[in-house]
Amino acid sequence: MTPELMEKGKQRLEKYQASQPQPGLTESGGREAGFSRLAVPGEVDVTHGRILYLEDVSVSFDGFKAINKLSLDISPGELRCIIGPNGAGKTTMMDIITGKTRPDEGKVFFGSTIDLLRYKESEIAQMGIGRKFQKPTVFEQLSVFENLELALKTNKAVSASMFHQLDSAQSDRLLEVLHTIHLSDSLNRQAGDLSHGQKQWLEIGMLLMQDPKLLLLDEPVAGMTDEETERTAELFLSLKGKHSLMVVEHDMSFIDTISDIVTVLCDGAVLAQGSLAQVQADERVIEVYLGR
Repeated sequence: MTPELMEKGKQRLEKYQASQPQPGLTESGGREAGFSRLAVPGEVDVTHGRILYLEDVSVSFDGFKAINKLSLDISPGELRCIIGPNGAGKTTMMDIITGKTRPDEGKVFFGSTIDLLRYKESEIAQMGIGRKFQKPTVFEQLSVFENLELALKTNKAVSASMFHQLDSAQSDRLLEVLHTIHLSDSLNRQAGDLSHGQKQWLEIGMLLMQDPKLLLLDEPVAGMTDEETERTAELFLSLKGKHSLMVVEHDMSFIDTISDIVTVLCDGAVLAQGSLAQVQADERVIEVYLGR
């Protein structure tokens, strides 16, 4: 992490901590010492105020630069919306974060200490980065309950799966997730019988059963009814603060409901960033994406 990123992250963290009641802290406020603590393998260290950062990331495909010196960062508990025209690099960016695509250059860190470029896609998922693609992927022949049960962090060996029974904590977690994704009344319904929006919620629930720290969500409300879109906004706002979310979406009304910060990508780089109102007023964004 560069000195500039570290300093900005430190300032952001200190501003947040200053607004919180913190009894019994040392003269330094309990902050400065944390910046020199040893990294614990597998632990996501957000001491510097960032759960994810990309710095000068580039990748080319057959001479086409899909990502071009891309730099951005996300704070713990933040809900960040990503917008931009087709071909802007949004999907490729998520491919890089999750290990599906390796960049030609740049840095990608999960927290301050986990270099994601050193890990495979499956290992990154186990670290606490969950990804949802646009098309829902659920086990349609199984019930809602069975889909969530399969998604639990348990031993997936055949013998273990055959005889596994939920303990009380797992049962409580499953019921909590069912309530969060608005499917408490559909516990025993076959997943294939759910509406498109409900399948989207179920897949999000399956990710939540893994207790991810960061969720990447690609066009989650595409194809949803107005009512489903509204309930999805409620769902995302309920996750904000508990998880960090990166949401790629084209629905401006939905983004307006959920977003604090919007990042606009174009030609594989950040074109603009700020509130939705700010980026909508940016002449460059109007020119390449929103139109007149």
